Amino acid sequence: MATKSPPPLMKKHSQTDLVSRLKTRKILGVGGEDDDGEVHRSKISQVLGNEIKFAVREPLGLRLWQFLSAVMFTGIAVMALTFPDQLFAAVFDSGPLSSKTSTRLYGGALFSISLIIWNSMYTSEKVIIRWTLLTEACYLSIQLIVTAVTVIESGSSSLAAAAVLCGCLLFALISIYYYYLLGRRPKKI
Repeated sequence: MATKSPPPLMKKHSQTDLVSRLKTRKILGVGGEDDDGEVHRSKISQVLGNEIKFAVREPLGLRLWQFLSAVMFTGIAVMALTFPDQLFAAVFDSGPLSSKTSTRLYGGALFSISLIIWNSMYTSEKVIIRWTLLTEACYLSIQLIVTAVTVIESGSSSLAAAAVLCGCLLFALISIYYYYLLGRRPKKI
């Protein structure tokens, strides 16, 4: 029995075959734009990724702001947990509380937020830092509204309450400012 010999293999010159090159590059995802508009120039950069894309360009003073926020939240939380009467009396110029539970719960919530802020200082992921700043800004905005309503309802304004209101407003604005700066697209170099 005679067996047929296989047909000779044709050598394909992919360097000269433009359609084949385009199809191959499209399948590999090389040469196309990714979500950030970055064009990958080689297979190696496609596989390894572009480290510039992951580097966060931190706004000036961001880490200092995170540290100050964490210290502030921790300090007020410790005061609310250990000395609820004194904290409430200092802010609202009133006598002792009938129940210390609400102020201690407030301290627990502040302590939880402070732990989040402390942990965000050790990350370089932009999303985590932005969520932390947003959490802080939302909390401070709610604190501002609650304190203002309480001062209006009680009818007695104190210097400490005014300082708390101004501090909440200022800190919320700074957190929103850093949140905005981290959300901006970096300029292409």
